[in-house]
Amino acid sequence: MKSQSNIHTNPKSSRLLKLVKVAVSCALTAAMTAQAGMVSVSNYPLLLLSNAVTGESNPAQPLLGAGDVGHHGELSPSAKKLVSDSDYVVWFGGALEQNLINTLKDAPNAISLFDFNAFHRLPLRHIDGTAQPDSFDAHIWLDPENAKAIVRALAVIHSHANPDQAALYAQNAKDFETRMDDAVSSISLNGKTVPYWAYHDAFQYLEGSVGLSFAGALTPDHHLSPKASQILHLSKTRPKAHMCIASQGKVSDGIINKLGNVSTVVRQEDMSDDDDFVESWLGLATEIQRCAGAS
Repeated sequence: MKSQSNIHTNPKSSRLLKLVKVAVSCALTAAMTAQAGMVSVSNYPLLLLSNAVTGESNPAQPLLGAGDVGHHGELSPSAKKLVSDSDYVVWFGGALEQNLINTLKDAPNAISLFDFNAFHRLPLRHIDGTAQPDSFDAHIWLDPENAKAIVRALAVIHSHANPDQAALYAQNAKDFETRMDDAVSSISLNGKTVPYWAYHDAFQYLEGSVGLSFAGALTPDHHLSPKASQILHLSKTRPKAHMCIASQGKVSDGIINKLGNVSTVVRQEDMSDDDDFVESWLGLATEIQRCAGAS
């Protein structure tokens, strides 16, 4: 049996890491027959967090491409083979990656992060900002504390797959925590908040750590066009004259003209516009802050 890593933990993360170690141990039987030392991860944000652990030492293989968090489509035959060839397959879970459910829900080597009673979790919000009862916003990686917790869990998993690299992975996880904390501190607004709009509500896990206040969305899904009634509602309830719209794609000139006096920032919630998690997170947070008039 592969040895466990000696990753440093703090009291808030120790329970999560114990649960991860149990999940890893349960997957060991399947891993014995798989290619040694191979870990696969589901999507791009999880790949960035995994790369923060491994660096170039046995990096994980992604099942989905950049820009595909798993909402739609089918898993390719090569990705399905990657699942069977891997020691461990780490994914968020069906609440986010619906197109992985059929392949991973019963896979003995699969570990779903959402299965752990951990991480800061928020409900989905209606376009007016009110919470949707009994719902879950699955984009947990945008919360810095969640990102650090995921990295600690990944360090344990990678150390089981490649125990000779356990010390390196543990140190990389510590270094990631330091970088993440420094990034948050560097853009702190010291209690000040600035309102912003989202094309669709995708960035709420970012808000608490960077002083953003959600003032509404144009549409509940970025695939749907905003209704005229919602554009009118935002125009009438805008908290300040100039507003920022955070979006994953270009906002049409027609919408901008109807809202009037707005700026836009286009960034991807899955971090697929960068190749380093902390740099991508910092760029996302900084651009929305500036667009919203924080600096």
